[in-house]
Amino acid sequence: MRVFVAGGAGYIGSIVTQRLLDAGHQVTVYDSLVKGHRQAVPLEAQFVLGDILDRPTLDAALGAEPYDAIIHFAAFIEAGLSMQQPGTFFRNNVAGSMTLIEAAAAHGVKKLVFSSSAGVYASKDTPLVEDDPIGPVSVYGHTKRMIEETLVWYHRIHGLRFAALRYFNAAGATPPVRGEAHHPETHLIPLVLQVALNQRPRVLIFGDDYPTSDGTCIRDYIHVLDLSAAHILALRALDEYPVLICNLGNGAGYSVKEVIDTARQITGHSIPAKVVDRRRGDGPVLVADASRAKALLGWVPQIPELRDIIASSWAWHQAHPKGYDSDEQGDK
Repeated sequence: MRVFVAGGAGYIGSIVTQRLLDAGHQVTVYDSLVKGHRQAVPLEAQFVLGDILDRPTLDAALGAEPYDAIIHFAAFIEAGLSMQQPGTFFRNNVAGSMTLIEAAAAHGVKKLVFSSSAGVYASKDTPLVEDDPIGPVSVYGHTKRMIEETLVWYHRIHGLRFAALRYFNAAGATPPVRGEAHHPETHLIPLVLQVALNQRPRVLIFGDDYPTSDGTCIRDYIHVLDLSAAHILALRALDEYPVLICNLGNGAGYSVKEVIDTARQITGHSIPAKVVDRRRGDGPVLVADASRAKALLGWVPQIPELRDIIASSWAWHQAHPKGYDSDEQGDK
């Protein structure tokens, strides 16, 4: 297949791009590098510099050759920041995605895999299934839900076949080449590892009074390699299923304190932590039931253990203590 990867210079997008190439597909990466890294793009991929809000550049890129599918990663991801700058998130995530989807329809692209989020759900104490109530607690989660709804209408009107993959917490790395480097960094595991590298004095715990076993938020962490494998499977599955909505997670939740304790064991660093006020947009528990992905995609996580996930991240961060050293900025 010839695949167009929007946001393919980011953390997840660059690793999916490499997996697509390894599987024999031809790939064009389209990224503004506002949040992505040019260094993360595999050399074998064609690269186009462009923003998803820029319809003329999108038209030129999508019109240059026929594409079988689009994989869409180009979104701002910081849930906390979305509660401070909602307009920025609605503009990029919603207006930008709608521009991309409109361009896809205009150029006859028939498949789209969308990087969605567990942030679309209302929080609950047991693993979430795809039919559970929708109730995003952040603007970020709401933007993801709006795009899922947009894709439903493009399926009905234009016959666009799509998969919305609802990620839980992507983590881990593929050392020595690719890992997680956001600017600013907001994800727990790299923040903890920055403390171990003496780049931060401490890690902040946003609230320890949640209704959980130790009072801190519980999340489901999934290795980025397992996440990337699901995208390849979803592309294939769209030949059989015109619409797929699937959770991607391990089905096991770990609290913030458990993540920090595990990182202490792996790094040998004390990793000081400080409890501060809760952060707007954080639900207490988000854990996946990924039975549907396993049944429809044949997807089974290969690296489910938190210790292995953090160890892969630690190996990458040790090799790249400054992230992508000379490149532009972080990740979409």
